[in-house]
Amino acid sequence: MDLKFKVSGRIAKPVSEVFEAVADPKQLSGYFTTGGAKGRLETGATVMWDFHDFPGAFPVNVVEVEKDKKIVLKWDAYEGPPPEPGKPLPEGTTYQTTVTMTFEPADGDRTLVTISEEGWRETPKGLQGSYGNCQGWSQMMCCMKAYLEHGINLREGFYK
Repeated sequence: MDLKFKVSGRIAKPVSEVFEAVADPKQLSGYFTTGGAKGRLETGATVMWDFHDFPGAFPVNVVEVEKDKKIVLKWDAYEGPPPEPGKPLPEGTTYQTTVTMTFEPADGDRTLVTISEEGWRETPKGLQGSYGNCQGWSQMMCCMKAYLEHGINLREGFYK
């Protein structure tokens, strides 16, 4: 069993605006990274994302960026909290998943955004982690749509 998923949705804005809303840390912080994003998504960069609902900022490795078309990221797989609260996982137990975002023109000035993620271990915790991230990316696209189309931050106060 391959633990992976793909979610997609349409946003009523041109591809260049939707792509920039993900690549630009200021915009990403306006609807998704509730604790802020530091660093622009550019090939080879390591940026920091922070969320109020997840403890502490963490690195996101940018593998590939093709302007207005694709963003590929790698980050540590999340399989639930460490065994002891506040303690890191034992050395050698962490691994990364791959996130691929694509941006395609659709129906005039709309954009089809597709986000896939893969690479979890085939374990109950890996399955749980993949479900959590699937929910998170679906929510991210809903939040991006509200932000770009209506100027609303759906995550504002959602986790506090």
